[in-house]
Amino acid sequence: MPRRLVVTLLLTVLVTGGLLVGNLIAGNSPALGLDLQGGASVTLIPDGEYDEVAIGVAVEVIRQRVDSIGVAEPEIIRQGSTVVVNLPGVKDQQRALELVGRTGEVQLRPVLGQAENEESTTTTVAGATTTTVAGASGTVPPSPDTTLAEPSGGLGSSRAPGADPTTTTIAPPPAEGEGGADPNGLQPGQEVLPAAKGNTIYLVGPTAANGEVFEKEATADISQGGWAVSVNLRGGAGGEDIWNALAKKCFDGGAECPTKQVAIVLDGEVISAPVVQTPDFNGSVQITGDFTEKEARDLAKILQFGAVPVRFDTPTVQTVSATLGKDSLNAAIVSGLLGVLLVLAFLVFYYRLIALVVVAGLGVSGMLLWSVISWLSKTNGLALTLSGAAGIIVSIGVTVDSYVVFFERLKDDVQSGRTLRNSAVRGFESAWRTILAADTVSLLGAVILWWLTVGSVRGFAFFLALSTISDMVVSYFFTRPTVLLLSRTRLMNKGRVLGVRPALTAAEVN
Repeated sequence: MPRRLVVTLLLTVLVTGGLLVGNLIAGNSPALGLDLQGGASVTLIPDGEYDEVAIGVAVEVIRQRVDSIGVAEPEIIRQGSTVVVNLPGVKDQQRALELVGRTGEVQLRPVLGQAENEESTTTTVAGATTTTVAGASGTVPPSPDTTLAEPSGGLGSSRAPGADPTTTTIAPPPAEGEGGADPNGLQPGQEVLPAAKGNTIYLVGPTAANGEVFEKEATADISQGGWAVSVNLRGGAGGEDIWNALAKKCFDGGAECPTKQVAIVLDGEVISAPVVQTPDFNGSVQITGDFTEKEARDLAKILQFGAVPVRFDTPTVQTVSATLGKDSLNAAIVSGLLGVLLVLAFLVFYYRLIALVVVAGLGVSGMLLWSVISWLSKTNGLALTLSGAAGIIVSIGVTVDSYVVFFERLKDDVQSGRTLRNSAVRGFESAWRTILAADTVSLLGAVILWWLTVGSVRGFAFFLALSTISDMVVSYFFTRPTVLLLSRTRLMNKGRVLGVRPALTAAEVN
């Protein structure tokens, strides 16, 4: 029996210590939430008509986008029709806000022409019928920098061979009363859209397809010495057939797509305008070009997660400073330590020497919690928030209750004339049932709270549940063998055992 207790105790300490050391060597540490390390909070309010289902879908799409950029423990909270997105510790806040704020539908449109967006009066662009558009100058051929091909089909020539150009005049709009119904002289379905990067503007035709033609899996990888984006097409009439119809139209280079380019449009901006290099795609598409790694990965995310089905007004951004977060963290640590010290001081006064087991048990539980939270932060993006810290502090009370239940049982036996050695085993068996029942109730409460709530309350519930599980493990595999081994020593069977008066203490063990 003693040997088994020693092995159990040593294994518990070694495993807990090994987890702690392993996380330290790997450089893992608990990630902090918005209220502890600062970050940004974005409020999105719908603009125009919407329905409840669309808002729910919007929340899920935003969640996928935020998760894809590696934000630890983002909070996407729906408050009626308003969506609040909390981004803790975002290093590149502008990039995250750009991804969150993109809400329009992904459109695929043939490119009729393009030019540099400069202040001038006249510009000619190859490959479209005469159209008047305001605010551009300079002659710009179809971009040869980005191409569309099948991944297995090679890149081929990236230059877009055009037909004999007809002239497209891009000039200031006619004075009021001089033009037709469209002051810019555009044909039905045509638009002039700016590029998301640079000064290029594009004359695009009617929308031929949207992001639904793509499967929700897109990757950015290095191909042929440069970054490329690969995405699969949905099968059948809803995906591959629609895409191939657009690809053939652009590959042929007729009047409907003289530049042989397809514009990928999101929120009124041309994200990319690759040249089509094959009329038929067999299930997958590869977009290659002069991409940086960031540009390729951002394009992959746009194709993968599509667009939010609700158009939101200009987002309101609030920044939580790192200083405020640090102050909150320091306050949480100080209040937690002060509470623990007061509890330990009371236990030492009330239970005397055996209260040191509580100190050791809380230390083991703390190391276990730190290791698990650090690992979850690294692998699943878990972040410790102020409400989570409150859940851990509350759990200290649950842990101390477990010790009190055990010690009070021992105290009753000692006051009845039994030795600590004789009462320890039976006392733990009786106390363990109470500990297990109490911790199970606490765990069920935390699970229900987590399931029914959102935001910071969920963080409180999760860390309370995690701490409660830790308490059950430490109580059985550390507290039990430690107290049973100590009960066999002469020191723990002399004097004021558990604070009981000497007159009520059993005779010393010889």
